[in-house]
Amino acid sequence: MDKKDKLQKSLEKNFPAKPKTSVTVYQEKKDIKDDYELARSTYKDLINTGMRSLDVLAELARESEHPRAFEVLSRAIKDVADTTDKLMELQKNKKALNKVEEEKKRLVTNNNLFVGSTADLQKMILDKDFIDAED
Repeated sequence: MDKKDKLQKSLEKNFPAKPKTSVTVYQEKKDIKDDYELARSTYKDLINTGMRSLDVLAELARESEHPRAFEVLSRAIKDVADTTDKLMELQKNKKALNKVEEEKKRLVTNNNLFVGSTADLQKMILDKDFIDAED
């Protein structure tokens, strides 16, 4: 791999070949927001349903004093706790996703460095086999 290929690879990293349109980016953000809201409301509904069923199961276990009823109650408590943990993971994932998007916005390359001789640079410019920032 010669210097010209290395430089072109470096420039391709800084200038993507096909940038996303603002409509595509907006649609992706809308989809992510919609999915997040659906998952969040589903988890909340599951937690609320689980809490209501815990009351019924606790009363049933007290009245029957059967070991299986207490086993089912403890499993239901664990399921509600797991769903609550999943809700918190969902929050963390959304924050991490937003953080990554913010970092992408801030990632800017201000300077590129050409390592080679002046003759190599002039030859490359005359060949015009490089990516133009205005294109």
